[in-house]
Amino acid sequence: MPYRLLADAVLVLHGLFIAFALLGGLTVLWRRAMAALHLPAIAWGAYVMLSGRICPLTPLENALRRAAGEAGYAGGFVEHYLAAAIYPAGLTRPAQVALGAAFVACNLGIYAGVAWRLRRARPDGPAPREP
Repeated sequence: MPYRLLADAVLVLHGLFIAFALLGGLTVLWRRAMAALHLPAIAWGAYVMLSGRICPLTPLENALRRAAGEAGYAGGFVEHYLAAAIYPAGLTRPAQVALGAAFVACNLGIYAGVAWRLRRARPDGPAPREP
């Protein structure tokens, strides 16, 4: 039973990481320092999707599931959990590249919006000094 709980915890962590990588740019509106966490997450997510690699969390989850007596799954997290809903026949390499490109474009759009909002909120400059 503890292996199954650990596998489920890895699954939740993986899902949270994907959500953060996709939409975490919005947290920069809250704290600008969040960009230092989010930008590497974007880089990792884009690398995994565009290169066709499998995130190390997937084999970890599978190993824990096998240790719990369950069957693991082939492919990556996106293919197993998300592509089944989006692409019932399976995730093809071109579709994976398209998802990766959409991921990067989404984040570029978020950061453009964040930059615009931060620029708008900034005062026009320092107050003039009095002589």
